[in-house]
Amino acid sequence: MPIKVQSDLPARTILENENIFVMTENRAATQDIRPLKIAIVNLMPTKEATETQILRLLGNTPLQIDISLVRMEDHKSTHVSGEHLEKFYIPSSEIFKHKYDGMIITGAPVEQMPFEQVDYWSELCRIIDYAKENVYSTLYICWGAQAGLYHNYNIQKQGLPKKLFGILPNRRAVKADPLMRGFDDVFPVPTSRHTTVDRKFIEAQKDLVILAENIEGEVTISKSKDNRSIFMMGHLEYDTETLAHEYWRDKNKGLPIDLPVNYFPGNDPSKQPVSNWRSTAHLFYSNWLNYYVYQETPYDFDNEK
Repeated sequence: MPIKVQSDLPARTILENENIFVMTENRAATQDIRPLKIAIVNLMPTKEATETQILRLLGNTPLQIDISLVRMEDHKSTHVSGEHLEKFYIPSSEIFKHKYDGMIITGAPVEQMPFEQVDYWSELCRIIDYAKENVYSTLYICWGAQAGLYHNYNIQKQGLPKKLFGILPNRRAVKADPLMRGFDDVFPVPTSRHTTVDRKFIEAQKDLVILAENIEGEVTISKSKDNRSIFMMGHLEYDTETLAHEYWRDKNKGLPIDLPVNYFPGNDPSKQPVSNWRSTAHLFYSNWLNYYVYQETPYDFDNEK
Protein backbone atom coordinates (compact mmCIF):
# COMPACT_ATOMS: atom_id res chain seq x y z
CA MET A 1 0.00 0.00 0.00
CA PRO A 2 1.93 3.07 -1.15
CA ILE A 3 2.07 5.71 1.55
CA LYS A 4 1.34 9.28 0.57
CA VAL A 5 3.79 11.59 2.38
CA GLN A 6 5.28 15.03 1.96
CA SER A 7 8.22 14.81 -0.41
CA ASP A 8 10.74 16.09 2.16
CA LEU A 9 9.66 14.01 5.17
CA PRO A 10 12.94 12.48 6.47
CA ALA A 11 11.36 9.01 6.69
CA ARG A 12 10.79 9.04 2.92
CA THR A 13 14.47 8.59 2.00
CA ILE A 14 14.97 5.82 4.59
CA LEU A 15 11.94 3.90 3.39
CA GLU A 16 12.74 4.28 -0.31
CA ASN A 17 16.22 2.87 0.35
CA GLU A 18 14.48 -0.18 1.87
CA ASN A 19 12.28 -0.54 -1.24
CA ILE A 20 9.17 0.50 0.69
CA PHE A 21 6.66 2.06 -1.72
CA VAL A 22 6.38 5.73 -0.75
CA MET A 23 4.37 8.11 -2.92
CA THR A 24 4.68 11.90 -2.96
CA GLU A 25 1.63 14.15 -2.93
CA ASN A 26 2.02 15.08 -6.61
CA ARG A 27 2.02 11.47 -7.80
CA ALA A 28 -0.86 10.54 -5.50
CA ALA A 29 -2.99 13.29 -7.04
CA THR A 30 -2.85 11.53 -10.42
CA GLN A 31 -4.43 8.32 -9.12
CA ASP A 32 -8.21 8.10 -9.37
CA ILE A 33 -8.79 6.20 -6.12
CA ARG A 34 -9.71 7.16 -2.60
CA PRO A 35 -6.75 6.58 -0.29
CA LEU A 36 -7.29 5.29 3.22
CA LYS A 37 -6.98 8.18 5.64
CA ILE A 38 -4.87 7.19 8.66
CA ALA A 39 -4.06 9.52 11.56
CA ILE A 40 -0.96 8.71 13.63
CA VAL A 41 -1.03 10.29 17.08
CA ASN A 42 2.68 10.09 17.81
CA LEU A 43 3.30 10.32 21.57
CA MET A 44 6.85 8.96 21.48
CA PRO A 45 9.72 11.38 22.21
CA THR A 46 11.76 9.90 19.34
CA LYS A 47 9.18 11.03 16.82
CA GLU A 48 11.21 10.67 13.63
CA ALA A 49 12.22 7.08 14.48
CA THR A 50 8.62 6.17 15.33
CA GLU A 51 7.33 7.76 12.12
CA THR A 52 9.70 5.61 10.08
CA GLN A 53 8.89 2.42 11.98
CA ILE A 54 5.13 2.75 11.56
CA LEU A 55 5.23 3.98 7.97
CA ARG A 56 7.43 1.01 7.08
CA LEU A 57 4.69 -1.36 8.24
CA LEU A 58 1.83 0.56 6.66
CA GLY A 59 3.59 0.57 3.30
CA ASN A 60 3.50 -3.18 2.69
CA THR A 61 -0.05 -3.58 1.32
CA PRO A 62 -1.61 -2.78 -2.07
CA LEU A 63 -3.66 0.45 -1.76
CA GLN A 64 -2.83 4.06 -1.18
CA ILE A 65 -2.67 5.55 2.34
CA ASP A 66 -2.95 9.22 3.18
CA ILE A 67 -1.11 9.86 6.47
CA SER A 68 -1.76 12.64 8.98
CA LEU A 69 0.91 12.89 11.68
CA VAL A 70 -0.66 14.39 14.81
CA ARG A 71 1.04 16.27 17.65
CA MET A 72 -0.35 17.08 21.08
CA GLU A 73 -0.92 20.75 21.73
CA ASP A 74 -0.74 20.48 25.54
CA HIS A 75 2.79 19.08 25.50
CA LYS A 76 6.16 20.59 24.53
CA SER A 77 8.35 18.04 22.75
CA THR A 78 12.06 18.27 23.57
CA HIS A 79 13.52 15.45 21.45
CA VAL A 80 12.46 16.77 18.06
CA SER A 81 12.77 20.19 16.47
CA GLY A 82 9.86 22.60 16.44
CA GLU A 83 10.48 23.02 12.72
CA HIS A 84 9.88 19.29 12.12
CA LEU A 85 6.65 19.35 14.10
CA GLU A 86 5.42 22.50 12.41
CA LYS A 87 6.21 21.21 8.93
CA PHE A 88 5.03 17.61 9.08
CA TYR A 89 2.48 17.43 11.93
CA ILE A 90 -1.00 18.78 12.39
CA PRO A 91 -2.16 19.94 15.85
CA SER A 92 -4.57 17.59 17.56
CA SER A 93 -7.43 20.07 17.27
CA GLU A 94 -7.23 19.74 13.49
CA ILE A 95 -8.34 16.09 13.50
CA PHE A 96 -11.76 17.05 14.87
CA LYS A 97 -12.53 18.58 11.47
CA HIS A 98 -12.14 15.24 9.68
CA LYS A 99 -13.10 11.59 9.71
CA TYR A 100 -10.48 8.86 9.39
CA ASP A 101 -10.52 5.29 8.21
CA GLY A 102 -7.96 4.36 10.84
CA MET A 103 -6.02 5.88 13.69
CA ILE A 104 -2.87 4.78 15.52
CA ILE A 105 -2.13 6.03 19.05
CA THR A 106 1.45 5.18 19.97
CA GLY A 107 3.06 4.36 23.26
CA ALA A 108 4.72 6.96 25.46
CA PRO A 109 7.37 6.86 28.24
CA VAL A 110 4.90 7.98 30.93
CA GLU A 111 3.55 4.62 32.07
CA GLN A 112 4.74 4.98 35.67
CA MET A 113 2.73 8.19 36.08
CA PRO A 114 -0.97 8.19 36.93
CA PHE A 115 -2.90 8.84 33.72
CA GLU A 116 -4.37 12.09 35.03
CA GLN A 117 -0.90 13.51 35.74
CA VAL A 118 0.20 13.26 32.09
CA ASP A 119 0.13 16.82 30.78
CA TYR A 120 -1.81 15.93 27.63
CA TRP A 121 -4.23 13.46 29.24
CA SER A 122 -7.37 15.58 28.75
CA GLU A 123 -6.35 16.24 25.16
CA LEU A 124 -5.83 12.53 24.52
CA CYS A 125 -9.22 11.69 26.05
CA ARG A 126 -10.89 14.08 23.62
CA ILE A 127 -9.17 12.31 20.73
CA ILE A 128 -10.23 8.88 21.99
CA ASP A 129 -13.83 10.04 22.40
CA TYR A 130 -13.82 11.57 18.92
CA ALA A 131 -12.43 8.38 17.42
CA LYS A 132 -15.38 6.33 18.69
CA GLU A 133 -17.68 7.99 16.16
CA ASN A 134 -15.31 9.29 13.52
CA VAL A 135 -12.66 6.58 13.04
CA TYR A 136 -13.47 3.09 11.77
CA SER A 137 -10.70 1.35 13.70
CA THR A 138 -8.18 2.69 16.21
CA LEU A 139 -4.97 0.81 17.02
CA TYR A 140 -3.63 1.57 20.50
CA ILE A 141 0.03 0.63 21.19
CA CYS A 142 1.63 -0.18 24.58
CA TRP A 143 0.96 2.78 26.94
CA GLY A 144 -1.56 3.98 24.35
CA ALA A 145 -3.35 0.62 24.77
CA GLN A 146 -3.37 1.02 28.54
CA ALA A 147 -4.69 4.57 28.15
CA GLY A 148 -7.46 3.38 25.81
CA LEU A 149 -8.51 0.59 28.16
CA TYR A 150 -8.53 2.97 31.11
CA HIS A 151 -10.49 5.75 29.42
CA ASN A 152 -12.97 3.50 27.62
CA TYR A 153 -13.44 0.73 30.20
CA ASN A 154 -12.00 2.11 33.46
CA ILE A 155 -9.39 -0.68 33.52
CA GLN A 156 -6.42 0.55 35.53
CA LYS A 157 -2.80 -0.41 34.81
CA GLN A 158 -0.70 -2.03 37.51
CA GLY A 159 3.01 -1.81 38.27
CA LEU A 160 5.32 -4.77 37.66
CA PRO A 161 8.09 -5.86 40.07
CA LYS A 162 10.61 -5.11 37.31
CA LYS A 163 10.52 -4.01 33.71
CA LEU A 164 9.11 -6.54 31.23
CA PHE A 165 11.80 -6.25 28.62
CA GLY A 166 12.78 -8.26 25.58
CA ILE A 167 11.34 -10.44 22.82
CA LEU A 168 8.53 -12.44 24.43
CA PRO A 169 6.93 -15.52 22.87
CA ASN A 170 3.17 -15.13 22.47
CA ARG A 171 0.37 -17.50 21.60
CA ARG A 172 -3.04 -17.00 20.11
CA ALA A 173 -5.95 -17.02 22.56
CA VAL A 174 -8.59 -17.55 19.85
CA LYS A 175 -8.83 -20.11 17.07
CA ALA A 176 -9.94 -17.70 14.39
CA ASP A 177 -9.95 -13.92 14.10
CA PRO A 178 -9.12 -11.84 11.01
CA LEU A 179 -6.48 -9.86 12.90
CA MET A 180 -4.59 -13.07 13.74
CA ARG A 181 -4.98 -14.66 10.31
CA GLY A 182 -1.74 -16.29 9.17
CA PHE A 183 -0.04 -16.01 12.58
CA ASP A 184 2.08 -18.88 13.84
CA ASP A 185 0.88 -20.72 16.95
CA VAL A 186 3.73 -19.02 18.84
CA PHE A 187 5.06 -15.66 17.68
CA PRO A 188 7.54 -13.06 19.05
CA VAL A 189 6.62 -9.56 20.22
CA PRO A 190 9.12 -6.90 21.36
CA THR A 191 8.06 -5.72 24.82
CA SER A 192 9.29 -2.83 26.96
CA ARG A 193 7.12 -1.71 29.87
CA HIS A 194 6.95 -1.33 33.64
CA THR A 195 3.20 -1.85 33.91
CA THR A 196 0.55 -4.37 32.94
CA VAL A 197 -3.21 -4.81 32.79
CA ASP A 198 -4.75 -7.68 34.76
CA ARG A 199 -6.50 -10.03 32.32
CA LYS A 200 -9.40 -10.61 34.72
CA PHE A 201 -10.52 -7.01 34.22
CA ILE A 202 -10.44 -7.43 30.44
CA GLU A 203 -12.32 -10.72 30.69
CA ALA A 204 -14.96 -9.01 32.84
CA GLN A 205 -15.80 -6.63 29.97
CA LYS A 206 -18.41 -8.23 27.68
CA ASP A 207 -17.36 -5.87 24.89
CA LEU A 208 -13.71 -7.05 24.86
CA VAL A 209 -12.07 -10.14 23.36
CA ILE A 210 -8.57 -11.40 24.18
CA LEU A 211 -6.70 -12.39 21.00
CA ALA A 212 -3.19 -13.18 22.23
CA GLU A 213 -1.19 -13.60 25.43
CA ASN A 214 2.50 -13.87 26.30
CA ILE A 215 4.21 -16.74 28.10
CA GLU A 216 3.58 -14.98 31.41
CA GLY A 217 -0.16 -15.25 30.78
CA GLU A 218 -0.49 -11.49 30.28
CA VAL A 219 -2.77 -10.12 27.60
CA THR A 220 -0.80 -8.85 24.60
CA ILE A 221 -3.59 -8.20 22.07
CA SER A 222 -7.26 -7.54 22.75
CA LYS A 223 -10.03 -5.76 20.88
CA SER A 224 -13.58 -4.51 21.11
CA LYS A 225 -16.11 -6.89 19.55
CA ASP A 226 -17.04 -4.31 16.91
CA ASN A 227 -13.36 -4.13 15.82
CA ARG A 228 -13.31 -0.35 16.33
CA SER A 229 -10.60 -0.56 19.02
CA ILE A 230 -7.48 -2.75 18.95
CA PHE A 231 -5.16 -2.86 21.98
CA MET A 232 -1.57 -4.04 21.38
CA MET A 233 0.60 -4.15 24.53
CA GLY A 234 3.85 -4.75 22.64
CA HIS A 235 5.94 -2.91 20.08
CA LEU A 236 5.86 -4.85 16.82
CA GLU A 237 6.91 -1.65 15.07
CA TYR A 238 10.33 -1.63 16.79
CA ASP A 239 13.51 -1.77 14.67
CA THR A 240 16.11 -4.45 15.29
CA GLU A 241 18.25 -2.10 17.42
CA THR A 242 15.51 -0.30 19.38
CA LEU A 243 15.68 -2.46 22.52
CA ALA A 244 19.49 -2.22 22.46
CA HIS A 245 19.24 1.57 22.41
CA GLU A 246 16.85 1.44 25.38
CA TYR A 247 19.13 -0.95 27.28
CA TRP A 248 22.29 1.13 26.83
CA ARG A 249 20.43 4.38 27.49
CA ASP A 250 19.29 3.14 30.91
CA LYS A 251 22.60 1.38 31.62
CA ASN A 252 24.59 4.56 30.93
CA LYS A 253 22.26 6.51 33.22
CA GLY A 254 22.92 4.05 36.04
CA LEU A 255 19.30 2.90 36.10
CA PRO A 256 18.43 -0.65 37.15
CA ILE A 257 17.95 -2.59 33.92
CA ASP A 258 18.26 -6.29 33.05
CA LEU A 259 19.33 -7.57 29.68
CA PRO A 260 16.33 -7.82 27.33
CA VAL A 261 15.34 -11.49 27.19
CA ASN A 262 15.68 -13.50 23.96
CA TYR A 263 17.38 -10.57 22.26
CA PHE A 264 21.19 -10.34 22.27
CA PRO A 265 22.83 -13.50 20.81
CA GLY A 266 24.14 -15.54 23.73
CA ASN A 267 22.92 -12.76 26.08
CA ASP A 268 26.02 -10.82 25.06
CA PRO A 269 25.14 -7.11 24.69
CA SER A 270 28.28 -6.55 22.62
CA LYS A 271 26.76 -8.66 19.82
CA GLN A 272 24.40 -7.34 17.17
CA PRO A 273 20.78 -8.39 17.84
CA VAL A 274 18.79 -10.06 15.07
CA SER A 275 15.11 -9.38 14.36
CA ASN A 276 12.81 -12.40 14.44
CA TRP A 277 9.53 -10.43 14.61
CA ARG A 278 9.58 -8.50 11.32
CA SER A 279 7.26 -10.87 9.44
CA THR A 280 4.85 -10.93 12.40
CA ALA A 281 4.81 -7.12 12.45
CA HIS A 282 4.04 -6.84 8.74
CA LEU A 283 1.29 -9.45 9.01
CA PHE A 284 -0.31 -7.74 12.01
CA TYR A 285 -0.47 -4.32 10.34
CA SER A 286 -1.54 -5.77 7.00
CA ASN A 287 -4.39 -7.68 8.67
CA TRP A 288 -5.49 -4.61 10.60
CA LEU A 289 -5.52 -2.40 7.50
CA ASN A 290 -7.27 -4.97 5.33
CA TYR A 291 -9.85 -6.59 7.59
CA TYR A 292 -10.64 -3.85 10.12
CA VAL A 293 -10.07 -0.69 8.06
CA TYR A 294 -10.27 -1.21 4.29
CA GLN A 295 -13.01 -3.87 4.30
CA GLU A 296 -15.20 -1.91 6.73
CA THR A 297 -14.96 1.75 5.84
CA PRO A 298 -17.30 3.18 3.15
CA TYR A 299 -15.93 4.87 0.03
CA ASP A 300 -17.53 8.24 0.86
CA PHE A 301 -16.62 8.23 4.54
CA ASP A 302 -16.54 12.03 5.00
CA ASN A 303 -20.16 12.37 3.91
CA GLU A 304 -21.47 9.37 5.82
CA LYS A 305 -24.23 10.24 8.26
